[in-house]
Amino acid sequence: MAIEKRDNYKHVSYLWDDEKAKTMAGDEVALLIYRSNLLGADLRLTNYGGGNTSCKAMAKNPLTGEATEVMWVKGSGGDIGTLTKSGLAALYVDRLRSLKNVYRGLAHEDEMVELFNHCIYDLASKAPSIDTPLHGFLPFNHIDHLHPDAAIAIAAAKDGQQITQTLFGGKIGWVPWQKPGFDLGLQLKQCLDENPGIKGIMLGSHGLFTWGDTAYESYLNTLDVVETCAQYLEDHYGKKGPVFGGSKIASLASNERLSQAAALAPVLRGLCSSHTKMIGHFTDDERVLEFINSNDLDRLAPLGTSCPDHFLRTKISPLVLPLTPAQDLSDATAIKAQLTPAFEDYRAMYANYYNTCKHANSPAMRDANPVVLLYPGVGMFTFAKDKQTARVAAEFYINAINVMRGAEAVSEYTSLPRQEAFNIEYWLLEEAKLQRMPKPKSLTGRVALVTGSAGGIGKAIAKKFAAEGACVILNDINQERLDTATEEFKQLFGKDAVSAALLNVTDETSITTAMQEAALAFGGVDIVVNNAGISISKSIAEHSIEEWDRLYNILVKGQFLVSKAAIAVMRSQALGGDIVNIVSKNSVVAGPNNPGYGSAKAAQAHLTRLMAAEVGADKIRVNTVNPDAVIADSNIWAGGWAEGRAKAYGITVEELPAYYAKRTLLNEAILPEDIANACYAFVGGLLQKSTGNILNVDGGVANAFVR
Repeated sequence: MAIEKRDNYKHVSYLWDDEKAKTMAGDEVALLIYRSNLLGADLRLTNYGGGNTSCKAMAKNPLTGEATEVMWVKGSGGDIGTLTKSGLAALYVDRLRSLKNVYRGLAHEDEMVELFNHCIYDLASKAPSIDTPLHGFLPFNHIDHLHPDAAIAIAAAKDGQQITQTLFGGKIGWVPWQKPGFDLGLQLKQCLDENPGIKGIMLGSHGLFTWGDTAYESYLNTLDVVETCAQYLEDHYGKKGPVFGGSKIASLASNERLSQAAALAPVLRGLCSSHTKMIGHFTDDERVLEFINSNDLDRLAPLGTSCPDHFLRTKISPLVLPLTPAQDLSDATAIKAQLTPAFEDYRAMYANYYNTCKHANSPAMRDANPVVLLYPGVGMFTFAKDKQTARVAAEFYINAINVMRGAEAVSEYTSLPRQEAFNIEYWLLEEAKLQRMPKPKSLTGRVALVTGSAGGIGKAIAKKFAAEGACVILNDINQERLDTATEEFKQLFGKDAVSAALLNVTDETSITTAMQEAALAFGGVDIVVNNAGISISKSIAEHSIEEWDRLYNILVKGQFLVSKAAIAVMRSQALGGDIVNIVSKNSVVAGPNNPGYGSAKAAQAHLTRLMAAEVGADKIRVNTVNPDAVIADSNIWAGGWAEGRAKAYGITVEELPAYYAKRTLLNEAILPEDIANACYAFVGGLLQKSTGNILNVDGGVANAFVR
């Protein structure tokens, strides 16, 4: 098929590099991956994890040595934007097509998936997805199946079939909505047979199929069709009246939106976590605000989404919060009482949806809480098992908003019937996929803020928590050090696992800002480790008042202020929590030249006990870790502390590590990772009924025994 590049693209990005493509000439699989990555790089073409691409090419049969046709197609899971060869499934085309001889009809769709395994060419390739036959029965060398908002807007419009026919002059076919599977693959082939010469097929409410004889032709064809759809929508915006019926309310100013969202997020997180502890995400994207502030919100939001990729991640419909934009949110208890009936109604609606649509063999009802929560005038919250899932849910609901916006501009938006939606959401194959997912890590769904976590002990603690599945808010008083640590964590754990906030533990405003960052980034906080500190080793005669005040400000006042702010957030969530205070062996041992540091540490230790007694009723555990002599990668040895301790013991600084190790019962040097493990022991789930405790991590110092 002859497809020519347009002079310019307004609604999609042309990213093809001829010179790069020439290096892959003759390698159809490499060109498939290249094309897929380009398509996935433009979210106007498809959403994260959505869609699939394929190519058919000749390869040698490993058993006979003869040339045979093989289809390479994106396997189950994955994302075309980051697709590699390991993410492809490779199948014999003739075997796949021969499965129609044993196909027993729609009632037996699921059994066909197991039969795909008998068609696999490359035994090391990815497991085939349910969309495999949709590519297999079409004869084209390269095929793209995407979910562009512009195309779905037409596919989900009441008059979508007629619009498609008129817009493309019969060059794009139409297949009504049907759940993906073997029969849909046969329907695509039938549509092609009945409409020879078409260059693509629109799937009702679902997405788009386009193709080409080469990777480049398929790429251009896809861009061409999506560009045409998007331009058609743009030409119609405003013709029927204002988008979404115009504005009903006005948005708050940006800073006010963020302030309201930060105040509300912990309350919402608690309400959404009645079944499973959730992580939150917030966005006040302009597309969201246009929708949630509109006159049509109350009509469109309950309809839910149309594309299966959308509602599998956003649930059947969102919850519109019954709050005014500028409402006073300072009383978390009152706000929770106001919102609880709305959550109860949503859960009841979802249970009714399940009970009305379920089949005899349907999986048990899942969490009935909403995923998407809309706050008119402020923005959108999403809650899910982890940050990436919550963020992606928000992206998908924005896709759904785009679809509704376009469909309403050219016709009338239609969502999937509830039964069809249920059949996708509770599909046994989907359930099997969920059951195959790895067991969550011990801190999955929890948010941790570790003070002074850009280096030393704090950084080791944050790394341990992130490795165990927690979302972490890194912080430090030094911006450069914080930026370096944040980038390192993103490389290690991914962008969704980490946020950062400049934090001075002696400044209430700074602490408030850090807690707001935790709320906006993840929905709240579950674990706070008070680790930030300084050390000054001097005799009482040499100690200055300024040094004394600095120790007490950072160690004692800092612990008090951070804990106070954290407790307020934890109480708003009503999910319990953990506060771990990094104190010291010096809190119980009267060492030489240590009156300021040692007494401040003793105050920290007793403040821990007092807090534990006060907040136990809130299921907030408060515990102490007492390190000693953590020399490696620890900031405590800066600023003269090492020299001071060496002087106190009558040794050199170089002799300190060996000195500290030899004085312990275990004759062990203490590392930052040892302190991290102790903190994890308190928060990892095995000590949920322990509070007010002290755990010494000092290699065994007898005079530091507290009992």
